[in-house]
Amino acid sequence: MAGEDLIEVKFRLFDGTDIGPSKYDPTTTVASLKETILARWPQGKEIAPRTINDVKLINAGKILENNQTIAESRTPVCELPGGVITMHVVVRPPMLDKNIEKQLAKAQKTNRCACAIL
Repeated sequence: MAGEDLIEVKFRLFDGTDIGPSKYDPTTTVASLKETILARWPQGKEIAPRTINDVKLINAGKILENNQTIAESRTPVCELPGGVITMHVVVRPPMLDKNIEKQLAKAQKTNRCACAIL
């Protein structure tokens, strides 16, 4: 495969740091990109995804589906020939334990205060 067929992509994390850029085949799926992100995730970040389902990729304002390829998710209007595509990475926050959620909800209900201004 010729090098010019490859698409150069970098991933912008929530804090402004980048992973990449790296070159990918146009037939690479979004799920494969997410696996690459998990493997190359910077150490020491407070928020880190555990699985590919914890990661959302956004390109040109659209959330990309796991079964899409890079070629399908490209928007030629926004791209310059030979330019780097920047995809934004959003990490789903970790889910709270069900018991903790119930305790928080109960605490919020019992600690209610009402004030009246006359």
